[in-house]
Amino acid sequence: MTAMFHPEPAMCHYPPSEAVDAVVIGTGAGGAPLMARLAAAGLSVVALEAGRQWDPAEDFATDETAQNKLFWTDERLSAGGDPVAFGKNNSGIGVGGSTLHYTAYTPRAQADDFRMRTEFGVAEDWPIGYDDLAPYYDALERFLGVSGPAAYPWGPPRGPYPLMPLPLNAPAQLMERGCAELGIRTSPAANAALSGSYYQDGVGWRPACTNRGFCQAGCSTGAKASMDVTFIPLAVAKGAELRPGCFVTGFEHDAAGAITAVVYVVENGALERQRCRHVFLCAGAIESPRLLLINDMANASGQVGRNFMAHTGVQLWGRFAEEVRPFKGIPGSLISEDTHRPADADFAGGYLLQSIGVMPLTYAGEVARGRGLWGDDLRAHMRGYNHIAGINILGDCLPYAQNELVLSDESDARGLPKPLISFTNGENENRMNAHAEKIMREIWDAAGAQDVWASPRNAHTIGTCRMGTSEDHAVVDADCRTFDVPNLSICDNSVFPSALAVNPALTIMAVSLRTADRFLEG
Repeated sequence: MTAMFHPEPAMCHYPPSEAVDAVVIGTGAGGAPLMARLAAAGLSVVALEAGRQWDPAEDFATDETAQNKLFWTDERLSAGGDPVAFGKNNSGIGVGGSTLHYTAYTPRAQADDFRMRTEFGVAEDWPIGYDDLAPYYDALERFLGVSGPAAYPWGPPRGPYPLMPLPLNAPAQLMERGCAELGIRTSPAANAALSGSYYQDGVGWRPACTNRGFCQAGCSTGAKASMDVTFIPLAVAKGAELRPGCFVTGFEHDAAGAITAVVYVVENGALERQRCRHVFLCAGAIESPRLLLINDMANASGQVGRNFMAHTGVQLWGRFAEEVRPFKGIPGSLISEDTHRPADADFAGGYLLQSIGVMPLTYAGEVARGRGLWGDDLRAHMRGYNHIAGINILGDCLPYAQNELVLSDESDARGLPKPLISFTNGENENRMNAHAEKIMREIWDAAGAQDVWASPRNAHTIGTCRMGTSEDHAVVDADCRTFDVPNLSICDNSVFPSALAVNPALTIMAVSLRTADRFLEG
């Protein structure tokens, strides 16, 4: 079935000199849902996006190199004992933000994920909990068309997913086989990609996934629920204005410190400003704190840029006798949360296990970095690519004050200070990775893998503008309003007080919708 979207409505245009109700900075998982919610409530909304707007059918090739255009490649300086790789690892640019290249893996956080300090005496508790977000999880899974099992084995009781699971690709089948031998429970994963054609309110019909497998290079059919084919068209239909190619650099304020206008650079280099009554900063855990630090805003607590987190994400690869073709199907087909709180853990928190498919150039880069293979040795290894399968974890990372983002002395092409991010895994993360690698090796051994090797990794960018109950220790309150600036809210993965032992996208969207509702309630 081909895509059958409604014709695009004519977009509203608001004069920059007239104050709109809200300016949303960034159109990813944090910005797009609240943009749609605010517009649906009748507010005048302008969304500013640094990247361009893509036409998936025309612009998204089945070509990894061509799709590098979806990644935020402005230089970010990385330091510390475990410097984090940026770009395609965790940053996106364009209408839809990082959801353009996320794998659509959308498990819910569990209730105890929000209570790390209460449960373990480390990290921070969230000022909101699972019950606050559960209605939004429900609504998002319906709206996006999440595919998943009828009965999910872990976490609070919940109803079935809207669509049946996507087919298990070969890496998932191998992980399932190995886990069954060891008595580890598995389940088809929740993925925000359609296993059947699906009618989305306000958008129209979206087609089923074709199992092309290039989710991280952009979905060309609209089956993956990235923001550009879900919340963005809904927002525009409800009266929001979308302005791509607008890089925000600053703000104008009144005498009381409230923001009166957002200042941004357009593609021809001209400086423009949009007057507004409220600002929602949704640029992610790197660009949101960077913008605040550049403008010396919302930092009375001294917490802007602090407590940077990146999920533990060690990967384990193996070669199998049977053909795997790891590029086929949704990359994360299978999940196990039996390790959410392991009985034999010597660390706080926990992790999930996930099967991973991988595109060829991405895997070649992993091999070059992880095993040091180059030239003939790398080519020889890659001749076995179609027999490769992987497992990885997605686990907690504790917030440490020394893991932080600051402004460097170097300037970028716009003349703005580059961000410098320092990150070092602590003892807790190292123990978690060791625990996970042991289990994954047992799984791959039971599944029949050979030439097994591990690739250390941290995934996602989290923290840096955390929410809390006290202006002394947090940047925003439970409703994502900044303590210092009366008409500024922050809504993205920067506000997470702890990392959560799940992929962040669904929770970012849930927080976004809740933030919009709390704002509308006054």
